Amino acid sequence: MSDFSYSVDSDGVATITWDVPGKSMNVMSLEGFRELNDHIDNALADDKVKGIVITSGKDSFAGGMDLNIIAGMKESGGKNPAQGIFDGVMSMHMILRKIERAGMDPKTNKGGKPVAAALPGTALGIGLELPLACHRIFAADNPKAKIGLPEIMVGIFPGGGGTTRLVRKLGVMAASPLLLEGKLNDPLRAKSAGVIDEVVPAEDLLSAAKDWVLKATDSDIVKPWDQKGYKFPGGAPYHPAGYMTFVGANAMVNGKTMGVYPAPKALLSAVYEGALVPFDTAIRIEARWFTNLLMNPSSSAMIRSLFINKEALEKGANRPREIAPQQVKKLGVMGAGMMGAGIALVSAMAGIDVVLIDQAQEAADRGKAYSESYLDKGIARKKTTPEKKKEVLERINATTDYAALKGCDLIVEAVFEDPKIKAEVTKAVEAVVGDDCIFATNTSTLPISDLAKASKRPEQFIGIHFFSPVEKMLLVEIIKGRETGDRAVAKALDFVRQIRKTPIVVNDARFFYANRCIIPYINEGIRMVKEGVKPPLVENAAKLVGMPLGPLQLVDETSIDLGVKIAKATRAAMGDAYPDGAVDEVLFWMADEGRLGRKTKAGFYAYDEKGKRIGLWDGLAKKYPPADVQPDVHEVQHRLLMAQVLEAVRALEEGVLEDIREGDVGAILGWGFAPWSGGPFSWLDMIGAGKAVEICDHLSKTYGERFTAPALLREMAEKGETFYGRFAPQAKAA
Repeated sequence: MSDFSYSVDSDGVATITWDVPGKSMNVMSLEGFRELNDHIDNALADDKVKGIVITSGKDSFAGGMDLNIIAGMKESGGKNPAQGIFDGVMSMHMILRKIERAGMDPKTNKGGKPVAAALPGTALGIGLELPLACHRIFAADNPKAKIGLPEIMVGIFPGGGGTTRLVRKLGVMAASPLLLEGKLNDPLRAKSAGVIDEVVPAEDLLSAAKDWVLKATDSDIVKPWDQKGYKFPGGAPYHPAGYMTFVGANAMVNGKTMGVYPAPKALLSAVYEGALVPFDTAIRIEARWFTNLLMNPSSSAMIRSLFINKEALEKGANRPREIAPQQVKKLGVMGAGMMGAGIALVSAMAGIDVVLIDQAQEAADRGKAYSESYLDKGIARKKTTPEKKKEVLERINATTDYAALKGCDLIVEAVFEDPKIKAEVTKAVEAVVGDDCIFATNTSTLPISDLAKASKRPEQFIGIHFFSPVEKMLLVEIIKGRETGDRAVAKALDFVRQIRKTPIVVNDARFFYANRCIIPYINEGIRMVKEGVKPPLVENAAKLVGMPLGPLQLVDETSIDLGVKIAKATRAAMGDAYPDGAVDEVLFWMADEGRLGRKTKAGFYAYDEKGKRIGLWDGLAKKYPPADVQPDVHEVQHRLLMAQVLEAVRALEEGVLEDIREGDVGAILGWGFAPWSGGPFSWLDMIGAGKAVEICDHLSKTYGERFTAPALLREMAEKGETFYGRFAPQAKAA
């Protein structure tokens, strides 16, 4: 079966329709490129064909490139994978350039055949780069469609000519949000930005494109950069205006990325160097920088974690296969606080009927009002409509009446982190709902197996840990108790997919996976403050290694009193084995001072009256004076990273994690672990187990046993193994 079909109508317009069999959205493969090339050759060689329209047989145009193509390119290069990538990318460039030149005479720019792109819906990545090579881009007036180049979000940049064409079409300044931020637009905004040319009613899409093709003249189809006297929009690098643009873009990128992400640097280099030369040389430069980027282990790791692994988990890679799909029809949410309100919101937006219960009607109504406020903001930003708001709110029944839970097939309990309260709610709910209803507890710290003791049906009891704020955070951590059955796991995974989140499944243990890793990160930062390490060094070292927030800012955001509660509970559970007494001294002192974090406008940071951070609190230095000799920034970074990474390894070693893909994806989406690294296991593979053990040995000797290399890591160092070589699903299958 073919990805592209070809037909010629009585007017002489050849229509090339992209429709990949068995896919809900088109993705480009090497075979697809070959088919497209053959159809273009046929159309250009056929004297009966006056012009070409490239469209889609689906309600969208394309979702991008099949990134497994890159692996194939590397393999084709044998001992020289970079050559394989470069040759593969250049072959794609030549096909798109053939479309762009369309058979015209290279000297006169005449005699070419007009090519129009007709986009019925979403066009991303190569799905926009292909239209950019056409002479006119038509899009259906479809407000749900997304048009853009999001490659930067997974660690690469648009390498199919999109970078070179977009900056030549719009100028560097106008193209920057689309290239450097991966900004997506609906068709009307894309037209306003100059990315596409026409927005027409969906029913007129093909006829409008064909009509233009039949009327287009030679001058209509010559791209500006192929015309004599072409000037770079906004000025080339050595033009005064262009110079300022490039300097500003460089500063902006380094300010946002702290220099740890290779893709923005490579993109800017391709743009800068490409702007100094003719177009055909510029696309070779783009291909070289794209190759350079793909050979960087950071980009490979980001692609693997943020695209391939993330997509696999979202599609149910670890879902019990023998259980039939279980869509949630009616959801009960117990507790209408911020967490419960957020769960109700995302569920109702996904089309699920929700019963939102709290002890008092006023509290339940406040929980529903959270959804109303969120949707009002969406209306103000034109992200949603009053009709959608009405529809969503009608799905949420805010009440105190447990009887309303009848007919629910899933319950998510989100009451206070108190085992007694949770047990009472569990029993009260199970007295009302049917025997088949799955019960999930939203907890960040309490062991699921212990909470399941309150249930009559522990095999149907599971943990579903949402991250706050629910509507923004992509990750959901699903926790299996000792008696949790496969049907509960499958139901939880199906629910998470329904609400368009990314799930990881872990086994029960204190703090599960995410909190198990992030708490040591926070604690290490606080511990350093007590030791006399300057707080700005702690915070900036974290950001310079790719963490979105320093540990002190993070504890301010999550609240210091929460840290105190967790510390007390952990100390009570661990007794003499409790390792963080030094941290508690600082936390408890801060709490006693009334500095509970951002919510009180007083924490490790100082805040103004509006709650905006205005710098680290100077009282810290008075209580914990900085030492005369400060550690090297790399030493601080190793402490902060290893505090997290070693817990990830221990979680794998102990069976809390069953799949390293979940470890990497969960780390990036759950607490923002240095996304450039691809996650903790990808980072360890990057530096090598041997180097990791060397760092651990130094840190444990200098700072304590918490940095002792786990036996698994030491074993892998001795054998020269990598985590993905040993634990990746395909490796295990082999």
